[in-house]
Amino acid sequence: MKLLLVIGSDDTFDRISYYTTSMGFDLIRYRYVLKSMDNLDEADPQGIIISAQDFPRHWKALLQFVRSERTKEACPIIILKGIQFPLEAASKAFYLGVNGLVMEALDDPREIMRLQDLLRIGIPAQEHYRVRRYFEEAWNRFGLVISHPLTKLLITGRVISISLRGLSFYPDGMAAMKNIPVNMELPGCSLRAGAAILSPVCRLVHPGRVLILEFLSFPDNEQVLLEAYLQGRPM
Repeated sequence: MKLLLVIGSDDTFDRISYYTTSMGFDLIRYRYVLKSMDNLDEADPQGIIISAQDFPRHWKALLQFVRSERTKEACPIIILKGIQFPLEAASKAFYLGVNGLVMEALDDPREIMRLQDLLRIGIPAQEHYRVRRYFEEAWNRFGLVISHPLTKLLITGRVISISLRGLSFYPDGMAAMKNIPVNMELPGCSLRAGAAILSPVCRLVHPGRVLILEFLSFPDNEQVLLEAYLQGRPM
């Protein structure tokens, strides 16, 4: 699945990629609206995100151009807005066929869930539960301990969100994650999901204060146990 991002800010791109790659999207980024329009057929995305803060004059043109060929169901479009996005602009966006508006800062878990829910419109229904990301709540019992692949030190922290594809993790200390390069496999992981303790092999996808880990494999039937636990969580 391909997701087209028309975003000028590197910080915004990093935030969006953080929450969309875990859904299985391959990201295609453009810094210029006209270029994204020229290459739309070649890219053939299953979703589009454009920053109204970066392109306050051109998001309408992109929206009209896409909707002349692609429906809201075939290609959901999301506009990233700032605090000053006026009501008149929001009304115009929905008139032109936007699927939804999301705050660009993504500093509220509800905005993150809204972003992902809007993108699921373009994902086959049978795949929804696979990409659904569950955030830490009082009724969930998630935990993770990582064995540093080089030093063998144990790294503890807090699971922020989790799906069948992977999780985001807030380590107790950044120094503990030192020297772990991006894409390195982490075979020494212990994941708590309810009463079960699982042993996934993970891969570091995105470093930073909050880490993004992808599940590469599970021994025996452990992925089935994780799937059953996630499906039993409140939506």
